[in-house]
Amino acid sequence: MIVVAHLSDTHLDGEPRSVQRTRKVAEFLNDLPYDLDAVLVTGDVADHGLAAEYEDARKLLDLRHPTFFCPGNHDDRAEFRRVLLDEAPGDGPINRLHRTPKAVFALCDSTIPGEDGGHLADETLDWLAGALDETPDDVPVFVAFHHQPVALHHPYLDSIGQRGPERLADLVAGRPNVAAILFGHCHAAVASSLGGRPLRSAPGVVNSLRLPWEPGPEVVDHDVPPSLAFHVLDDDGLFQTTYRTVP
Repeated sequence: MIVVAHLSDTHLDGEPRSVQRTRKVAEFLNDLPYDLDAVLVTGDVADHGLAAEYEDARKLLDLRHPTFFCPGNHDDRAEFRRVLLDEAPGDGPINRLHRTPKAVFALCDSTIPGEDGGHLADETLDWLAGALDETPDDVPVFVAFHHQPVALHHPYLDSIGQRGPERLADLVAGRPNVAAILFGHCHAAVASSLGGRPLRSAPGVVNSLRLPWEPGPEVVDHDVPPSLAFHVLDDDGLFQTTYRTVP
């Protein structure tokens, strides 16, 4: 069995609220009686892409479980690389492949610098195709990025989602080693599919999205506790997701 914790959108901004909510989630994960196979953090780690915000992220998300990151539209590629990944600054997409004893985690960069919407660049899709080709069919691959590749029926979020998702759908279709596709950005618990593969979100750590048919004057709800997802792939190949709030 493979158990993956998935969190997103900490939006660390140096203010006590975002720090405290991220710390709650980190303490919850560190206190689990079970060693997770991975923790995935799917973007908008920082709110302004500042070095100090990534320094906070390094400290707060220094977990006892293997932890892997990809950027979101609020992140800055250069500072993300330099502070969070200990790499030389660079402007190209941040795509990282992590091979663990039980699974492979392909963390893709869906950001477009200077824009809120997303897109998987051709070089990212080529990189992902190569990673999938190199992975045996019986080794599960979890593909993760920030921007949602499906319509969420929310006017604002759909306007800043992932462009051209059919390219990704064509890539993963018919590949038995793709266990699931995971994303953030929407600050809500979403279950769907893409290319015949399970598609799941992580809800927001910093706040939660209000859907158009829910009451409230603002797009986001600041009162809901921070949330995360647990994705499980059992020994029979059944994939399931459980969502949790952290009071």
